[in-house]
Amino acid sequence: MLRVGLTGGLATGKSFVGQALASLGCHLIRADELGHAALEPGGEAYAAVVGEFGGGILEPDGRISRRRLAAAVFGDPARLAALNRLVHPPVIRREEELLAELEARDPHGIAVLEAAILIENGSYRRFRKIILAVCRDEQQIERARERDGLTLPEALARLARQMPLEEKRKFADYIVDTSGTKEDTLRQVRETYNLLRSIPQ
Repeated sequence: MLRVGLTGGLATGKSFVGQALASLGCHLIRADELGHAALEPGGEAYAAVVGEFGGGILEPDGRISRRRLAAAVFGDPARLAALNRLVHPPVIRREEELLAELEARDPHGIAVLEAAILIENGSYRRFRKIILAVCRDEQQIERARERDGLTLPEALARLARQMPLEEKRKFADYIVDTSGTKEDTLRQVRETYNLLRSIPQ
């Protein structure tokens, strides 16, 4: 099975690209969804995260508030690193389990893992090819504000904390520029898919 990593920056269209690849026949794994599952009550990281960050991050029903947790770590690299140390290991274990299951079922298929910080945490090394979704800075800010309800300062602060897209380009085998129309993005995705399909396995 061909293992492919899909990444990008804040609101660059990773999920749209991932869904388009899935519609072409790729197996899509979303790291974000696995991270959410790990933070659910009973999830692998739940108790450790509550122990580290305290009851202030909890909703009345005992679930972790992602907004409160984000507020506790963003702007504090040490706290963010602590959160990543607790969440990433169980997420990576689950990713590997899913990849192994997919490979057993479809040894000649393409598995795509969509993850925001694939390059930053070194996980890109686990994949044979890397796809990077990019767009213009102003589009990232506009999309993030619309999607997540962020203020302009919040969006700018998140963008400033991420590895610049220009830096990420150095790690990418394929670039999908989502700055244009959806049709143009889909055309690039199809081209990328055809290139992936041509790789001997």
